[in-house]
Amino acid sequence: MPAEKNPPKTDGQHGAGLPLPPAARFDPSRPAPDDARCFEYWERFDMLDNVAAHSRLVAGVATFLARRAQAVGLEVDVPTVRASALLHDLAKTYSIRHGGNHSQLGGAWVAELTGNPVIATGVTHHVWWPFPLDLDRYFTPLAVLYADKRVNHNELVSIRERFQDLIKRYGIPMNLQDRINATENQALQLEELLSQTLEVDLNACDFDSGRLV
Repeated sequence: MPAEKNPPKTDGQHGAGLPLPPAARFDPSRPAPDDARCFEYWERFDMLDNVAAHSRLVAGVATFLARRAQAVGLEVDVPTVRASALLHDLAKTYSIRHGGNHSQLGGAWVAELTGNPVIATGVTHHVWWPFPLDLDRYFTPLAVLYADKRVNHNELVSIRERFQDLIKRYGIPMNLQDRINATENQALQLEELLSQTLEVDLNACDFDSGRLV
């Protein structure tokens, strides 16, 4: 597996100096909820329709990555990755209405709902990963993070397109350009690592049957 030679730098706000977490690997004693159960959680937390549409597409991308990872020999549990992607924006509707960090709040909710720390890690860290990009140890959260960066609302886009939209909506009025740029750079590094490891040009893939577009 290609090793990451130059992991992205982080500042204090992004978690510099944090100790590495335990490997986020599948535990058969903690199975993942299926799609139907995830949809029940959506209803329980009153997920908006547009957030649900976004989550479905993110889950499709993440599921493709997980299946491809299995095909090249990585120890990946597809249902775990898919559940984490389906639930990654579970707290988005609440945060829109009431404020708060939707990834951290969602991670706490998902940990309680599923009892599965791997699924919860993917939810907590789908915006930013404050550790080295290590697909062997952290495939689930990294797959969810990457999948989220390829979906703008309910449309599959490139990373560049996704972040151009973020800059337009948040970067200038909220003075978040530096953080958005750092997140984009991390996503591009992750895309390169995933493409090399999974032996697929992800920037040219439709994430359906693996066709190139």
